[in-house]
Amino acid sequence: MSFVPTRVPAPPRRPGTVAVTVGDVSHRGRAVDLRGTGVSPEELVAAVHTASTPGATVRRPELPVDCERAGPVHAHVSRIPPRSFDLRDALVAAARSHGLVPSAARPLERARAELAAASADLDTVDLSSAKRRVADAGTRARRLDERVATLRGRLEALREVGADTSVVEADLAEAVASLTEVETERIAADQRLAQVERAARAARDGRERRLHLADHVANLRRRARRELVSAVFDDFAVALATLPGDAEVGDDPASYRGDATTAALAVARLARVAAPLVVSADRFGSPAEAATRLDAPVIRV
Repeated sequence: MSFVPTRVPAPPRRPGTVAVTVGDVSHRGRAVDLRGTGVSPEELVAAVHTASTPGATVRRPELPVDCERAGPVHAHVSRIPPRSFDLRDALVAAARSHGLVPSAARPLERARAELAAASADLDTVDLSSAKRRVADAGTRARRLDERVATLRGRLEALREVGADTSVVEADLAEAVASLTEVETERIAADQRLAQVERAARAARDGRERRLHLADHVANLRRRARRELVSAVFDDFAVALATLPGDAEVGDDPASYRGDATTAALAVARLARVAAPLVVSADRFGSPAEAATRLDAPVIRV
């Protein structure tokens, strides 16, 4: 009897863990150590992002990762040390990961809807073209009026001497008809200009309203962010004190004194993190310690 060797599929990943396949080897757990495998932090961050993005992928990724979906805070702490880091933005994302909603959220939503509606009503008003049509019609009307006056004078002169007036009468009739037509165009152009001027005034009012709404949205957004940062800043300070790294928390994000790596670790510890963090900073004794102290899945590279 002969046996055909078959590849046994890896067991399903447990919730809260991560599975990374490098070559033919599957690495699984809450703390995965990929040091020495040649995989770069950039590759892992991209793979985690792909695994966390809803929808089917176009092609099979070269570095398959199976993990939980990433949240907004991952934009700030997916890689530690981070390439760039804004503490205030990261704290806002951490607060949102806990489902915190600022009091300004509802007014901000309404203000954004009003701004979107006001922007959708934006019309392009071509005032210069309307003015140009009025001016052109007026110029043509003046020229025709002068021609009519000239022809009438010539007609009177011919009649006084008893000369043939048929040609001049025909020219005069044609000029009067053209003048009537141009006068009609000029009146229509005047009316259109009045409409466009009203529209231009409305557009100016609309622009002023949009500027006011944009300022209102910006103010509400700043207020909401301040509320979210204030809601978690004390917890950030506690997390900072429990993690390796020298830093002074200060009274607000602007007064934080320390490196971005330490701040990112504290934000990661503070936030609710489901997707793995790619950690290359040498701050913990082992990947397991990093996962425990950050309370998040960790891939160590």
